[in-house]
Amino acid sequence: MRLTRYTDYALRVLLFLGARPDKPCAISSMAKAYGISQNHLMKVVHGLGKAGFVVGERGRLGGIRLAKPAAAINIGAIIRLCEEDFDLVDCATCAIGPACGLTGVLDEAVAAFMAVLDRYTLADLLGRRGQILQLLAIEPG
Repeated sequence: MRLTRYTDYALRVLLFLGARPDKPCAISSMAKAYGISQNHLMKVVHGLGKAGFVVGERGRLGGIRLAKPAAAINIGAIIRLCEEDFDLVDCATCAIGPACGLTGVLDEAVAAFMAVLDRYTLADLLGRRGQILQLLAIEPG
């Protein structure tokens, strides 16, 4: 299974914010740290905000921060939010789809994949917070 760039960026945003939970962060600083498009991150942050995972604060000292503790952000929930389609192949339009056993096997595989992700929170991914901050050249918050 391959996740979209949108999902990748959403996870990166959450990791960045989770590494500095006490300090709002600018989208521009996240884009610079990761070397990715600020415009793409703006779309991702907007989606995460609409879903209640991040909040924005306006003003000179404003920025984006997590809307809830990292331990309350489930990775499986983030993947489900960001991914539009979990169909690994197009069984619906296949001539042998109704009789083929592949559909059930692939559905089981996706369910197993999501079950693993459901066992983890953002806090679990931040176990090496200091190293994340160092790799992204971020000052601790």
